[in-house]
Order: sequence, then structure tokens, then C-alpha cells
Amino acid sequence: MLLAARVGPPLSAAGGDGDSAYGSVWPEMVAGRAVGRAVGGAHAPPPTKLSGAMASPDTTAQQPDDPEVADVAWDLEPLARGEGETGVRGQLEEATERAQAFAARHAGKVAELDAAGLRAAMEELAAITELFGRAGSYASLRFAVDTADPARGALLQLVQERGTAIQTALLFFELEWAALDDERAEALLADPGLAFCAHHLRSERRYRPYLLSEPEEKILSEKAISARSAWTRLFAELMSATKVALPDEAEPVALEQALARLSGPDREQRRAAAEAVTEALEPGIRTRASIFNTLLHDKAVDDRLRGYPHWLSARNLANEASDESVEALVGAVRARYDIPQRWYRLKARLLGVERLADYDRAATVADADERFAWGDARALVLDAYGAFSPDLGALARRFFDERWIDAPVRPGKRGGAFCSYTVPSAHPYVLLNWTSRRRDVLTLAHELGHGVHAALAAPQGVFHQSTPLTLAETASVFGEALVFGRLLEAAGTPASRLALLAEAIEGAIATVFRQTAMHHFEQLVHTARREEGELSVERFGALWSETQEELFGDAVEVTEGYRSWWSYIPHFVNSPGYVYAYAYGQLLALSVYQRYRDEGAGFVPHYLRLLSAGGSMAPEQLGALVGIDLADPGFWDSGLALVEQQLLAAEQAARDAGRA
Repeated sequence: MLLAARVGPPLSAAGGDGDSAYGSVWPEMVAGRAVGRAVGGAHAPPPTKLSGAMASPDTTAQQPDDPEVADVAWDLEPLARGEGETGVRGQLEEATERAQAFAARHAGKVAELDAAGLRAAMEELAAITELFGRAGSYASLRFAVDTADPARGALLQLVQERGTAIQTALLFFELEWAALDDERAEALLADPGLAFCAHHLRSERRYRPYLLSEPEEKILSEKAISARSAWTRLFAELMSATKVALPDEAEPVALEQALARLSGPDREQRRAAAEAVTEALEPGIRTRASIFNTLLHDKAVDDRLRGYPHWLSARNLANEASDESVEALVGAVRARYDIPQRWYRLKARLLGVERLADYDRAATVADADERFAWGDARALVLDAYGAFSPDLGALARRFFDERWIDAPVRPGKRGGAFCSYTVPSAHPYVLLNWTSRRRDVLTLAHELGHGVHAALAAPQGVFHQSTPLTLAETASVFGEALVFGRLLEAAGTPASRLALLAEAIEGAIATVFRQTAMHHFEQLVHTARREEGELSVERFGALWSETQEELFGDAVEVTEGYRSWWSYIPHFVNSPGYVYAYAYGQLLALSVYQRYRDEGAGFVPHYLRLLSAGGSMAPEQLGALVGIDLADPGFWDSGLALVEQQLLAAEQAARDAGRA
């Protein structure tokens, strides 16, 4: 955990009915953090964090007629010293040698370090993390743009294996640091020279009750690469290879492309696309269920060995969130399932049907699907960022000017969208799958929010650049809200306002309510696996339907085929307990944006201070920088009230357009 240094796994894709989270295929020590659109939402990717299903898009059907976007490819060479794979291997060798030397120098002696010695040790750990982070980010991002290339997969596997070896060599430091008594640890951390890692070191000590002996930790670390990491990679490769036979396509298409059909205006085509997706998921569903069962049991064993009291304890600890606050969040959101149900009843009237089916939820209510050229989208997003803060606008422009973005749809490219933090000495990268839709504009704004957050926090260094997941969406949702406001201002008719507001409320439903329903599903399956043993495909389907029917109420029909759609959502496999952070982050970000609307330009310095702080403080302290009290139980209700305001605006727009 020390070497991972709050630089989390590459996780930021949207999942579930259009969003997918491309979960980590790394061991515990990972290179860089990636954040992206939320899991699930409407069938087509909602405005989120990691968008898109975990699949390889088909270029013939999805590539927009925009020659400018074809050249928007990132340059990864700075990560590898301009030496490509050779540079990566050199960085791995250097990181390995330095880790071994570090272990020879400090193993068994951490308790003897004074403040100056601890500072020197942490500076060396930071340097090792930077080296490995550059190599790992290069391999991971290179693989992301062509998951079908065996050579790229082999390099990623090499990085995983070397990462495990480095982590194993350095495990002693974490354990010996945790073993220090509290008085001694606090005396050391009071030294100003340790400010660059103090919060991180304090946070690591929270794991003391759950750490095993050094030999046991080494065994688990060594085995991770052939255990959980191998299963998650297998799942990713299976989903990348999944193709869907659509009735009107000569050749099978990628899962993401088929899911995008669910936002189309023709109900029969939506129904046919949904049935085709169900049919495509059927052949491998028992294999995916077996993977899920194995990883559910693996987590149960790990939790038992470490003494975690319940399945979510480890995730809450990593998120710096109390069990009570998470329970309050989930309870508050489930108590307001009336909000999505009201929207779906309105949407049925807008679509002219008595009741929505699950495959209708993403259907557009717009008269026409507005298209955006890449250049126009870039100008709009940069103008919105620059109007809020010239400094933020200038930083966002660097992503375009310095080739930090990879935008085109290509064969073998992973689906969705994400921003990878990489390491503080480098810069963030953004991956998109640009199809020229309005939703893509909001996705661009969203991912650039992650990007500017990462860049502003980079001076904090590897130990404090990243926030917990619960705060990771603040800048992305805020940036998306800025651009959405511009689009809404430009909407000249009630119909165009309705179309935009529909996307806004569906984005909120996707990120807040659907993520909470998915969290509830996870809670049920983890509990059932521990109490009942291995779960059948039918049992998974029943628990999935139970949680989805609670969310939809009587407003949406859950079809029989939809019972299998849990099986392609990668968050469940890659990152247990991950998804509630989307709801947490969305409600927090909406509250932050409301503060800006209330305070105007005076709020800007406070917001930039929040982003620049990275993860150098506890979440409650970070919230206080912008006047948000995360300890207030009523905080969730105020965020949900903002979502309801969006619904009220959508209902009014429907009346103004004569469609309610």
C-alpha cells in the first residue's frame, strides 16, 4: 500500500447498460490512477466518468465522418524516456534494483529511523514509485488502444510480474511502519520535512488491525498475479472479444456499439438490439459466473484472514469513509427511488408508450441527435473552462496541444472513456471513443475535469496526488456541469431544452441511483456467496432482477433477457464495492457546483485550492475548503434535492414543449 501511494488502479470507465469500468489488471502496487465514467446508467453511456462498455468498438459503424479526430492520438513516449518498450524495461530494471537496495538498507530497521531518516526513505520510495509508475502507465495505456495485440498484452503482463516482485521486496516497510506505537509515529510525523507524505503515512496506519505477518503478506503478494489479477484479465479479454449479431448489420459488432442502439428513436430496433445483446452474453455466461464466484470467494477468504468485519470494510477504509456514512448514503438514495421512477413515467409519455421496458430507458427524447465536430467540441469545452478560470482553461488546452488525448474509435481499442493520472512527474492522459454525439462533448468535459484535477495536484507528489474515490469525481462532474450550462444556454426551443435536461436527469439517475442499485446487488451477492456457497447463473440473475425492480418500481418492465446483464459489468469483478463512490462523488460534486452558483467568482480560488490539495488531507478537511460539511448526515439529502430540481426542470420543459 505504501508503494501504491494513493495512486489507485486504472479504473475509470462507465459500465452497465452502456457504462463500463475497465478495472485494474494490476497487482496491489499499480501504476497511475485512472478515473472515468460511472458504471451503468442508461444503456448508452451516460455523462459519466468512465464511459462505454468493456468492449472493442467497431470502426466501420462508429467512426464519425470527422477527419480532424482521426489524428487525435496521444504520445506515450515521454513516459518511456522516448525509448518505447526498451525504455519501459530499463525503468523496470532500475526500479527493481532500487527496491532491492532499499530493502537491504532498511529491512528490520524502520523503528530506528529518526525524522530525517524517514524522510529520506519516503523520498526513495517515491522515486521507485515514479519509475514503476511510468513503466506501468506506458504499458497499460498502450494496451488500452489495442487490446488485441499480443505484444502489448505481454508487456503489460511483464509489468504486472515485476510490480509484484517490487511490492514483495518492499512489504516490510509498510508492516514495520504500522508496528510503531502511535506516540512514536506522531512524533515523527510532526516534523515539517514529512509534510509531503504525512497524511498518507497516517492513513496507512489505519490498516494495522488487518495486516498479516510479513511472510504471509509476501505469499499473498506473490500469488496475486496468478490469482485475482489473472481472473480479472481473463474477464476483460472475454468481454473485449464479445460480438453482437444485430439484425441489420452484415457482421457482428462490438458490445458497446450494440448497447448504443438502445438510445435510438425506434422502439423495435431497441428491442431487437437488447435481444441481440442477451443472445451474445449467453454463450459465455457460465464462464463469467465462474469467474465472479471465484473472486467472490477469494475476497471472502481475504477478508476472513485479515479480520475485516464485513465485505465492504476494506473498500470503506481505502475510501476514508466510515461504515456509518456509507450506510447513510445508500439509505438516503434508496429512499428517493421515487425520483428515477417519476422520470421513467414521464419518459413513457414522451415516447408514447404505456410503460417503459428496460430497453427503453436510454431512448432519446430528442427530435434529432445533434452532432458535434471535434473542433467545435474542443472550442466549446475550452471556452467553458476558461470562462470559469483562465488558468484552468489554459491547463485544459494543454491536453489538446501536447497530445495528451487519444480520441478515435479503432479496432481493438478498449471501450468508453477515462483519464489516467500516470505519475506526478509526467502528466495525465485522456482516452475517448469519439462518435460526434452531444454526449461525447459532455464526456470530453468530464474527463478533462479529471485531467486538470490530476495536473493541479501533481505537485503534491505520489503520496498525495490522488484523492479517495469518494472525492475523485468532484472536478469531472463540475467540468461537465460547466459545459452543460453552456449547451443549455444555447438551446433555443423548449424541445432542445427538454433534450438536454433529459440527458442531465438520466446522467444523475445513472450515477447516483443506478450505482446505488448496483451496490445493493453487490451486497446481496457477496452475502449470498458467503452464506450459500457457489451461486448459479440463475441465482445471480434473481438477485440482479430484485435490485433493478426495486430501483424501477412499476415504472419499468424488467424483461427476462435483462436478467443476464449483470454479467458484463466489470466493476463487480475488478473492484468489489467500488460503485457506491460514484453516488457519493456525484452528490458531492453537485453540492460543490451549487456553491459556485451561489457565490460566483469568489468561489473560484477555493475550488482551485481544493483541486490542488489532491489527497493531502482527510475528505472532511478537503470538503471544508469549499464550505462542504461531509460529516453532516443531511448532506446527502441536500444533494438529492439538487437532483430533484433537475427532474422538476425536465418536467417543466416537457410541458413547455407540449409533450407532457
